[in-house]
Amino acid sequence: APVPQVGTNLTDLRLPRKVTVRELGGCMGPIWPSYYSECSALLFVVDASNPTQVSSSCIQLLSVLSAAPLASVPVLVLFNKIDLPCYMSLVEMKSLFRMQDIVSCATQPIMMLETSARDGTGLADVLQWLRTVLKDPS
Repeated sequence: APVPQVGTNLTDLRLPRKVTVRELGGCMGPIWPSYYSECSALLFVVDASNPTQVSSSCIQLLSVLSAAPLASVPVLVLFNKIDLPCYMSLVEMKSLFRMQDIVSCATQPIMMLETSARDGTGLADVLQWLRTVLKDPS
């Protein structure tokens, strides 16, 4: 079974220029603000197979979106784990999160995608989004 991210990891990507991705698990939420000033783009990952975490994930997302240092940082909300039989569809997740309301009130551009980190579904779209918002030619 997949294990939730509980610490912090750094990964370098070439898009073609080097971009460092800092992964912070949900339980690390209290320290997220200490990294906001370094953030050029934000990937917010939600477990689409866990309906019991939807409300806490939504609250965390709203907190991130309301942080002053992130007011103009592009955001990509990833509904992950779509490879699992019990996942909620993009339509269901957008409805539960009230994404239409969030997007209309947010100061930053927000996009949403479905992904599976396990089988790679949607990851090419994530990389393309990063290239676009970080102004890297592809």
